[in-house]
Amino acid sequence: MLIKIFGLTDFIAGLLLIFGANNQLPSWGLYFFGIILVIKSGIGFWADFGSWIDLLSGAVFILSIFFNLPWIIGLILGLLLVQKGIFSFL
Repeated sequence: MLIKIFGLTDFIAGLLLIFGANNQLPSWGLYFFGIILVIKSGIGFWADFGSWIDLLSGAVFILSIFFNLPWIIGLILGLLLVQKGIFSFL
């Protein structure tokens, strides 16, 4: 059950990164998704590629509050998160 909740979090965060929500989401929403993804990556102890994707995506969410990041970074990390979220439902 917990894997499916984490997968849903990945899926939603990936969609937000793909569609450029860093310009439309309020800063508390960016903090929320950034902290959730960083905590999720800490649970995995940075042992696998998925944990590193969570860490980088969380950092992008938090950094997008302060800086305007290139859209390609959000697109690549968003696609990886969506893929990871879909595979957690299988």
